Amino acid sequence: MKDFINSLYRNHSLVYKILLYISATFLIVYLFPKSGKFKYNFERGKPWQSENLYAPFDFAIKKTSSEVNAEKNEARNQAILYFNLDPDVKQQVTASFLEQYKSVVPDSLSNTTKSNLKEVGGDVIDKLYKKGVLDQDYDFSLNKKVVILENRIERSSGIYSDLTKQSDLRTIINSELVKKNLEEYFNQFTSLFFDIVEPNLTYNKAFTEKALKNELSKISYTRGSVERETLIISKGEVVEGDKYQKLKSLEAEYESQVWSDSNYNWIVFAYTLLVALALLMLLLFLRKYRQDVFDNNTKVTFIFFNIFLMVLLTTLVVNFDAQYIYVVPICILPLVLKAFFDARLGLFSHVITVLLLGSIVSNSYEYMFLQIIAGIVTILTVSELYKRANLFISVGQITMIYIVAYFAFFVIHEGSVENLKWETFGLFVLCGLATLFVQPLIYVYEKIFGLVSDVSLLELSDTNSKLLKELSNKAPGTFHHSLNVANLAEASANEIGANAMLVRVGALYHDIGKMKNPTYFTENQSTGINPHDELSSKESAGIIIDHVINGIEIAKKNNLPDRVIDFIRTHHGTSVVYYFYSKEKKINEQVDKLDFSYPGPKPFSKETAILMMCDSVEAASKSLKEPTSTKIDNFVENIINKQMAEEQFLNANITFKEIQAIKKVLKHKLANIYHLRIEYPE
Repeated sequence: MKDFINSLYRNHSLVYKILLYISATFLIVYLFPKSGKFKYNFERGKPWQSENLYAPFDFAIKKTSSEVNAEKNEARNQAILYFNLDPDVKQQVTASFLEQYKSVVPDSLSNTTKSNLKEVGGDVIDKLYKKGVLDQDYDFSLNKKVVILENRIERSSGIYSDLTKQSDLRTIINSELVKKNLEEYFNQFTSLFFDIVEPNLTYNKAFTEKALKNELSKISYTRGSVERETLIISKGEVVEGDKYQKLKSLEAEYESQVWSDSNYNWIVFAYTLLVALALLMLLLFLRKYRQDVFDNNTKVTFIFFNIFLMVLLTTLVVNFDAQYIYVVPICILPLVLKAFFDARLGLFSHVITVLLLGSIVSNSYEYMFLQIIAGIVTILTVSELYKRANLFISVGQITMIYIVAYFAFFVIHEGSVENLKWETFGLFVLCGLATLFVQPLIYVYEKIFGLVSDVSLLELSDTNSKLLKELSNKAPGTFHHSLNVANLAEASANEIGANAMLVRVGALYHDIGKMKNPTYFTENQSTGINPHDELSSKESAGIIIDHVINGIEIAKKNNLPDRVIDFIRTHHGTSVVYYFYSKEKKINEQVDKLDFSYPGPKPFSKETAILMMCDSVEAASKSLKEPTSTKIDNFVENIINKQMAEEQFLNANITFKEIQAIKKVLKHKLANIYHLRIEYPE
């Protein structure tokens, strides 16, 4: 058990990558649709691109959503309204009328008039309660069918306009009084009836909704069926009308019945295999071509996180409304990865992501073609991302490529431009605008993952920054030396295609450790006094060597990125402080060379190797007396060849051809610095 734990500890980096790989696979599969995917792509109004399609099994033809909605609306319009009847209300109102009507009828009236008034009251009550009096005015259509329920038993039926509203009371009273020529008693009767009339109909909402739900459940979602081996559509036919609905029905059948619960596990397993295979290719690419990235778990996590983020965004948009799929700024992925790593890794990751998204979107071929072309254009056009104008120009080019490619696909499918969907072009413009969000996103990633981009490098290259200001004040000679090295290193990096901005920043900060003891370095000794004269060779070498350690401490204290600190660590590699080593050796033959050697490590990239060469050449060039072109050439050759002999560039991915190119740049630059001129004969 102990051996197993020790083995896990020794291989913890690999174990982490395996867990990350498994987690990413399952998270992406979780976002995928959990149904079978219809193997044919088709769109309404476009020609059928595949071979003749025959029904693989019997299936029903589904109605369109508009047909189903029309039937539902019809059912709602024809729905019956149910009202509960209280049978005792009419008797109570009649009794109240007989009891109270004498109070409004003067005794001076004739018996005939009194009898007529009593008859009118009875007629009013009969008319009010013929169908029933509503408890309130409802906002229903007048032609709506109604059913009156008494103790849950249907008593009568009709339409909503037959029912009496309380607002109708005045009209009914007036009409009955007019019949008997007794209009002068309208106010008295109205006052009386407003006191005694009570509603006897109450809307039964629950029963009405239950009846409507029952009617809606009877609606069929299919119309007709297609038998097995029946021709559904021929190659080249336009997908429209009944053929389109048959294809949609077949597609739905695949996703529901064909891919049933019994096949669910197989579908998930198949998706898992595809996703795992795609992510494995990415890991193998990193292992083979980007070993430094592969060895850094933070960087691998960063790449996987961005891929998952693109899949998540696309899934959310597809689930919301698939027509907005082109709004998702997929090109942010290669932009971000190129900003932090390189173009090749950015493009490879982009292609892997688009392949994964092909399982989510419809018209996967068209989508994948557009996104891969856009990704290639992104990699080819976006350079020097820290320049804002470059990003706007590149986004414009990406948007144009989207529009041109979509236009081409549309013409291929339609054969004309008459029905061109201009709103889709608007989606591409929105996608381009969303891509501009890459700038703040890069800043956020730098803070979260501790990475550094060219944008941050540009900020660090500002010589007015706090740390470089401090260097120029405490060690002005070192600061001037760093500026010269930065210019040489930048020119050399441009010559061999290395990261010029990174090597320039590394050069500016590589000697910040000299701020601790500036006068112990010759470039800062302006008074002619050399403090090394009072120290032993070993002590002097220790102070010189310590500027690397001091530089690392100062850099970390000022939160410089690790990529910049790497230049401080490696700019002397494991070389020897030869002046003091030779001085000590004259005194003591048994001197330990390690006491006079820098701790390393050796340069492990093109950029750190460039800095070592430029730093050594620039520092030593100060000792050149009466420099000539020949002297400079030999001088540069000797210094760099010595470094190569000491195997200082063994861990750096730099070639002999590139080293020769760097030598050529350094010779040319030094010749310009010392203003060499051709000696003309007198």
